[in-house]
Amino acid sequence: MRKISILVLTLVVVSLLWYLFIKPQDYQVSFKAKALPGTIFETVKAWNKTLDSVVPVSFESLSDYTQTIVSGDSIHLYEWNITKIHDSLSQIDVNIKDRDYSLMNKIKIPFSDTDFEKGSRKTLLDFNRFLKEHLKEFNVSIVGEDELFSTYCACVSLTTEPVEKAGGIMANYSYLSSTIFENGVEPNGPPFLEVENWDLKANTLSYNFCFPIVRSEKLPLHPSITYKRIFGKPALKAVYHGNYVTSDRAWYALLNYAEENNIEVEKKPIEVFFNNPNMGGNEIEWKTEVYMPIKDSE
Repeated sequence: MRKISILVLTLVVVSLLWYLFIKPQDYQVSFKAKALPGTIFETVKAWNKTLDSVVPVSFESLSDYTQTIVSGDSIHLYEWNITKIHDSLSQIDVNIKDRDYSLMNKIKIPFSDTDFEKGSRKTLLDFNRFLKEHLKEFNVSIVGEDELFSTYCACVSLTTEPVEKAGGIMANYSYLSSTIFENGVEPNGPPFLEVENWDLKANTLSYNFCFPIVRSEKLPLHPSITYKRIFGKPALKAVYHGNYVTSDRAWYALLNYAEENNIEVEKKPIEVFFNNPNMGGNEIEWKTEVYMPIKDSE
């Protein structure tokens, strides 16, 4: 009996020490969302900008990232862990820790529903409402395997945050179209965006915004305009309806489709725009065809 008592006491002490000093979170909130992990990540970034916090979300992967929220005189760390259940549902587990008052929280939480717990639940209920509203603002349909178009084009090269992609398009839409028109260049289709580098950790996007044109010997020379050819190749295709700010939700849908179907792709999507964002209108009616090039089998 004495040995059993010592063993039990040891287990209790070890468990208590683990709970107070090793357990990474003070509190956990879990819920499900009808969205892919990529869409959830982008929505967390957008929601983060609506809070008092000015600290960017720290990215490790689409299933693991950390958000820092300033709450009064406290700094709360939200560690997001996302698990895809299926194509339209994800499990969200958020481990929450008060950077400066973690030990006190762990002491109080077993004995009462603390303000820290109440505030954490309220914060994530607010996020869940934010996410549900965002999901109403766009829709994505997967077409499947297709062929990327081939064209000659005039382009402007840009590097922005992904969320500022639409701003780059709007700032250069009139410039490119008027330059083409004024110099008598023949257009050859709707404008498009070609991603060259998509860096989630650095939160940067390098891309070319282009107008398809008929190649000629009289193309205007401008320091910010380059000319290139896009070559046709196999690609996955989706159709996106919504504001161009969030058209990358289609990128995540295509990456998910590629993973589900064991298709290797290049993470360099191309978007073809059928509406001029400068003209306004009902955004859910804006149409974008999105291509994700398939890697060569060689």
